[in-house]
Amino acid sequence: MLIPEIVRALRQADYDIPVLAAGGIRTGAQMAACMAMGAAGGWTGSVWLATTESECSQIFREKRVAARSRDTVRSKGRTGKYSRQLVSAWTEAWEGAESPGALPMPMQSLIAEPAIARATRAAEGGNARARELVTYFVGQGVGMVEGVTSARSVVQDFMTDYADAVETLNAAI
Repeated sequence: MLIPEIVRALRQADYDIPVLAAGGIRTGAQMAACMAMGAAGGWTGSVWLATTESECSQIFREKRVAARSRDTVRSKGRTGKYSRQLVSAWTEAWEGAESPGALPMPMQSLIAEPAIARATRAAEGGNARARELVTYFVGQGVGMVEGVTSARSVVQDFMTDYADAVETLNAAI
């Protein structure tokens, strides 16, 4: 992780700027580790996608819960810029040998977003083939998602896990 290097460089340059850790933070223990390395806090993202309050479809939430870390791909097929996404028939088609290649950002989104939205609606209507196309952005912690839950539960679990991790670190000292 770059956190210690960035914190050190800022201190050496005499800057008093808080560093936020980002990427792959799925648990309170991971947040505690980032803070032990000098981060002032963290920026979480996809941990919220499997919550009942998220913008994602129920189909995606179900696919996300079933997914493991190996079920992700970095693809340009959605935006024209590499992003980690859940593997789907959509990402496989855009990354396959027969693909014409993604358009540059933002033009790829003009193709992708309406098509993925239609596929998602069709999947929600029971179309199994459309379900194969449903995808969304995911983070590195996708394999740690065990179920759809509320945002409130995510926060509570995060706080409990953080406190347990800090207690374990303190006991080790």
